[in-house]
Amino acid sequence: MNGVDTDTPTSGKERSQVGFYHLTRTPLAEALPKLLERSLKTGERSVVRCPDATTLAGLDKAMWSSSVCLWLPHGHVYDGDEAFQPIWLACDDAVPNGARFLFRVDGAGGEDLTGFKRVFDLFDGADPQSVTRARERWRAAKGAGHELAYWKQEETGWRQAG
Repeated sequence: MNGVDTDTPTSGKERSQVGFYHLTRTPLAEALPKLLERSLKTGERSVVRCPDATTLAGLDKAMWSSSVCLWLPHGHVYDGDEAFQPIWLACDDAVPNGARFLFRVDGAGGEDLTGFKRVFDLFDGADPQSVTRARERWRAAKGAGHELAYWKQEETGWRQAG
């Protein structure tokens, strides 16, 4: 109808590139807008899966006030027009904007990652439980045959490690 494929991306069988982003220097609300800005520059749409409505509201606010760029075009269920949003914030597994990039906040959402070109799994390095859960997700993604990468924050930015 509007030219945007709104099928859930999990219908395909291809493997995703899954990057685990270990937040050690900046909070999520500061790190995520920078990563989303880079994804927009590639021309890809993104969906950000949040573990709860409080996180979603905090990220929505952070994206409006981010110093990274002038504006990060995004929306969420309370805004509507999901098919037109290049970045969609959600607390469920829906992908109404046809996104091929998935940003998972501390593993939010289901485990089926197929159909996404890239998955960014962001987790808090200061929270031992978050790190343990990220290790479990790593093993699951590896077992599913996804291409994995581990990214660690350093003073000058992200560095692929291990």
